[in-house]
Amino acid sequence: MAPTMPPESPLLRRSLFALLVAAIAVLLLVLLLRALLPGGMAPLEWAILACIGLTTPWAALSAANALAGLVILLRAPNPPAAVLPALARAKPGPPGALTALFVCLRNEDLSQVLPPLAVLLQGLDQAGARDRFRLWLLSDTQDPQAVADEETAVQAFLAAHPTARYRRRAQNTGYKAGNVMDALDHHLTDEAFFLTLDADSVMTPAAVLRLVAVMEADPRLAIVQQLIVGRPATAAFPRLFQFGMRAGMRAWATGQAWWQMDAGPYWGHNAILRVAPFRDHAKLEALPDGSRILSHDMVESVRLQSAGWAVRCLPAEDGSLESNPPALPEFLGRDERWGAGNMQYFHLFRLPGMTWLGRLQLAQAILLFLGAPLYVLALILAAANGLGGGGAGTPMGALALAVLAHWLCYFAPKLAGYAQVLIQRRAAATYGGRAAFARGALAELVFMQLFEPLSNLNKAIFLALLPFGAKPGWLPQNRADRGVSWRDATRLLWPHTVVGLLLTAAFAGLSWPALALALPFTAGMILAVPLCVLTADPRASAWLRARGIAATPEELAAPR
Repeated sequence: MAPTMPPESPLLRRSLFALLVAAIAVLLLVLLLRALLPGGMAPLEWAILACIGLTTPWAALSAANALAGLVILLRAPNPPAAVLPALARAKPGPPGALTALFVCLRNEDLSQVLPPLAVLLQGLDQAGARDRFRLWLLSDTQDPQAVADEETAVQAFLAAHPTARYRRRAQNTGYKAGNVMDALDHHLTDEAFFLTLDADSVMTPAAVLRLVAVMEADPRLAIVQQLIVGRPATAAFPRLFQFGMRAGMRAWATGQAWWQMDAGPYWGHNAILRVAPFRDHAKLEALPDGSRILSHDMVESVRLQSAGWAVRCLPAEDGSLESNPPALPEFLGRDERWGAGNMQYFHLFRLPGMTWLGRLQLAQAILLFLGAPLYVLALILAAANGLGGGGAGTPMGALALAVLAHWLCYFAPKLAGYAQVLIQRRAAATYGGRAAFARGALAELVFMQLFEPLSNLNKAIFLALLPFGAKPGWLPQNRADRGVSWRDATRLLWPHTVVGLLLTAAFAGLSWPALALALPFTAGMILAVPLCVLTADPRASAWLRARGIAATPEELAAPR
């Protein structure tokens, strides 16, 4: 049975936040209507309004999270503790409870996986807490050669760390979620908590001990999800991407944790979970069509909330890292896998016992991907409307203002994160000072303005084909020392280039102002192939590193 909830009511906080989201959404729609209404509304303009209207809740939510997060980041003495009260009550020192460290493996290069784990175990030993943790290597590797390599590497690791354990399943039923649940059901004994790590996760001993202390400080907690930032990257693509992602997630997660409170997220790794409730409530059955749930983490969080347990976010960056895809093709492939998983959530809204906040979390996950085809469709409809003679009475100034407002809301979390660092001298110092940080932010904004429309187009194409059995597409092989070839990039991205050229030609045929408004959204499609090649090119990557552009605090603090 779940423990009773605290007397504090979140109703006021969530009501205020809902009013803020509603106000922003109304503003966005009013600005759009001011641009579309003059001269009357053609049928295609009604369709454009519908597309943008459906994306408006996500844009408004992003802006509201960013505003709430920025206020907390600037005003609270300890922002993570301001949204996670158990953090202030957490006691330092070795924990009383036992915690399992789960590392999920599948066809991994263990030369990259095992060294950070050895450092973690050594650090826990130095903190006098090694006997409070049990490391489990949970493998779903199936390929025979990969299995042989894995077992060789693991045996050497176990010789140096004899208390660690290794278990490989012959059948990977239920994928990662099934692997974790199998370990909970059949292998754990007296562990109270388990901490999930992906193969590319890195966590410091201090971060791990802090998570355990938070769980021990609040017996209502079933999951505490720490913020995850990118590991120092040498390649240009992850370097630029995670620089902005870090700023955005800090503001977003802080603001969201303020109003979600005990209905927080779970992202599948770099989080700590309470064994008993997770085992009791988070078993995932097959979907009605017999398929397994792919994006399991959000569903597990919602199940625990429905059972009366608390799920909280710890929006602290220190000590919790992961690797991001090394180049654009791998990123697009990961997005397709996530998109396929999130679209499964349509089947889950009617599950019994689900809270309204649980349904809202699933809706957010769907909107994260469903917005992409809506943005692309709105752009195509705008071009068709203009070519068909519609939009002649549209005031371009009003349209530009509506587009700018939507852009600002869409990127508000990132902009808020950038503003926080530029305002706070101490935060800027961890990036090498305000000037160095501003250079990284500018480079990332230019990169993302090219990349985001391209990414949206790729998601739109994939989601349009998903009902017809589409699977994540062919990916060129990327090698860190040579990047992606022009031939491979062209083979993957020629459809995106063609769409960008056609749309740009359509807007150019309308007017110069129409072309100027469209180019920020079509330029990345046109330049898809060179963008892919350049951001994977070792020379471009070395140029960024040499100048410290988009360097993270971990990179700057590391010994050279």
